[in-house]
Amino acid sequence: MNKFGYTVTQSLRQIKRNKGMTIASVFAITAMLLILGLFSIVVVNVNIATDSVKDDYNTIEVFYPDKAKEADILKEREAVSKWKDVKNVKYRTKDEALKIMKERWGGSGYLLDSLSDNPLPNSLVIEVSAIENADAVAAKAEKIKGIEDIRYYKNTVDKLVMFSHGVQIAGTVIILFLIFVSIIVVANTIKLTVMNRSEEISIMKYVGATNWFIRGPFMMEGIIIGAFSAIVAAGITTLIYSRVVSVIGSGVAQVLQVPVFPVSGMGLALLGVFLVLGILIGALGSTISMRRFLNV
Repeated sequence: MNKFGYTVTQSLRQIKRNKGMTIASVFAITAMLLILGLFSIVVVNVNIATDSVKDDYNTIEVFYPDKAKEADILKEREAVSKWKDVKNVKYRTKDEALKIMKERWGGSGYLLDSLSDNPLPNSLVIEVSAIENADAVAAKAEKIKGIEDIRYYKNTVDKLVMFSHGVQIAGTVIILFLIFVSIIVVANTIKLTVMNRSEEISIMKYVGATNWFIRGPFMMEGIIIGAFSAIVAAGITTLIYSRVVSVIGSGVAQVLQVPVFPVSGMGLALLGVFLVLGILIGALGSTISMRRFLNV
């Protein structure tokens, strides 16, 4: 406990002694985490939106001519439901299809009431377990005997999958880059403090102080700076996200029919992630800055 108390006390003294550099370091790390947080919010919501849209295209619809018997279609449904990568199969009558079309047309749905005959076919709606497996299921569905046509948005599905993977890769690269820059910022900040105390460190080593005893205050200084920056960055990011959602988020979600990640959940997630990152960045930055002076 005495060593821990000494470590905390010394780190606070160092922070107070180097107010200018500490403030600059806090601003730099906060800015990095803020950019990281805003970009993460974009990535999370893009992935949610993409997954939501992908759910609309994870189905393959097989159409039957009017002469096809309902008993035969239901029998085929049982067979298709046992296929690999098929999650669910639904029989949709032409009347149900017309009702769905009216709902999609909204206020203009009444125009369909003037039809003398329902032109839509009976169909099987095949839901695949994963959109990546839709190609194989669609190829198999095309071989079903007695069908009239098949509808499967292959190009749209391919673009969605490619876009989703691209966003994930780009997000990972940018996040790692920002973390790396943050570590360098902390390392350079603490290195200045270490250089100012180089003679004191040499004396401490001469009288037998261990490397960990010397390193402790500097590591704690980095952890405190990182943790404080994390709290500030999480608060600012959550406030910005809250304003964006309140101004345009709900409206965009309603028009595009895609969900938006809730503000409360995002705030807690950002705080947790930022605290972990801030502490790790501070600890790693201080460790890197001390290596040359401790010859380790």
